Amino acid sequence: MQPSDVTAVAAIAGSPAAREDDLHAELERPWAHSWVARNESGEAVAFVVVWHVVDEVHVLNLATRLDARRRGIARALMAEVLAFARRKLARHVVLEVRRSNRPALTLYRSLGFFARAIRARYYADDEDAIEMLLVFDLSTGAVVEQSDEVIVEST
Repeated sequence: MQPSDVTAVAAIAGSPAAREDDLHAELERPWAHSWVARNESGEAVAFVVVWHVVDEVHVLNLATRLDARRRGIARALMAEVLAFARRKLARHVVLEVRRSNRPALTLYRSLGFFARAIRARYYADDEDAIEMLLVFDLSTGAVVEQSDEVIVEST
C-alpha cells in the first residue's frame, strides 16, 4: 500500500477503524505491512494490513470491494501474508473475525486457521469476535493442523 492508496482503501474498509489517518499511521509503523490488490485499471479492489511482531503475524484488516468479491482476491492476499510469515519465520498468524462473517470463516479455515477463543462483544456493535490461529511447523514451514478450541456457532 502506498500513501496514494489510502483514500481507496478506506472506502473499501468502510469502517471508522480504517479512517485515512489510521491508514497513514500504519504506513509509518516499521512493524506494519500491507498489500493492495488492483484490478486491470489499476484501482485498489482489496487490501490487507498486518503487524509482524517478534514471532507472530497479526492480521488487522482484510477487505475486498463489494464488486470484486468471490473472485479469490482475499485468498490471494492471504497467500501473500502466509508467504511473508514463513519468510519472517513466524510461529503463527493470528486474526479476529466477526462471528457472523461466514465467508471469512470459511476462507480462514480452508487456509488452516482454527478457532482459539471467543472475544465477547469485541466489536463496537457488540458482536463477538472469533480469534483464529494458524500455526507453522518451524522446521518445514507447513501448517500444523489443529482442531477448534472453542465452539464458533452463534447461540
